[in-house]
Parts: sequence; structure tokens; C-alpha cells
Amino acid sequence: MTRRPRIYVGHIDANGEHQCLVVPLDGGESYPLPPRNDLFNHSPDGFHWGYAGSGPAQLALAILADHLGDDARAVDLHQSFKGTDIQNLDQDRGWVLSQSDIDEALGEILEADRADKPQAAT
Repeated sequence: MTRRPRIYVGHIDANGEHQCLVVPLDGGESYPLPPRNDLFNHSPDGFHWGYAGSGPAQLALAILADHLGDDARAVDLHQSFKGTDIQNLDQDRGWVLSQSDIDEALGEILEADRADKPQAAT
């Protein structure tokens, strides 16, 4: 499956709400990232970033579900992604994450996970 090229853009609107847009890089129309509360309802109040809480967990889940196109993997990996990336964003500023940024973060998460597991005897 070929993924459409896109970036994820976090911004704070005029009301102080934290929003995330998906911006297609192939000329398509930008759209709000669906929160995916159907997968796990961390934060019915919406997205946030910059700390280790429910809003950042919901954002991490939503980004991974959209990016991976695999809901089960998104659920499995989102807390780690929140811990390595989303909670480290400046909560008072916007941000941009590319598909390669997310792939790199996931690679580091999976590598760390493999390193933490004991090796099977051969």
C-alpha cells in the first residue's frame, strides 16, 4: 500500500485549543486529524502536547492510526510514541511532523523494545 505524502501540523487556534491538521503534499485539501476516540478514549476534550497526559496520548494515537493505517499497531505503539515525541513538543507552540520523522521515531521505539527483550537461547 502506498501512503499519500503528507505532514502533520499542530497549531493553537485563537481560542487556545490545540489542533492538528493533516496536510497532503500532493495538492490535496488539508483536514483536521480525526481523534480516533473509537480506538481508545484518552481525551474526549481533544489533543494536546508537551507533557505526559491524556491529550498527548490521544494525539499520539490519532497520528499513528493515520500514519500507519493499522489501528492495532497504532494502539500498541502510541504510548511509546507519546513518550518519545509528543510529550517533548513545546506545549505553547505549533509544530510539524513529517512521515519520515514519525518513521524514524517508530524505528527507535522498536529498536529499544528489541534491546529490552531477552535473547532466546540458540
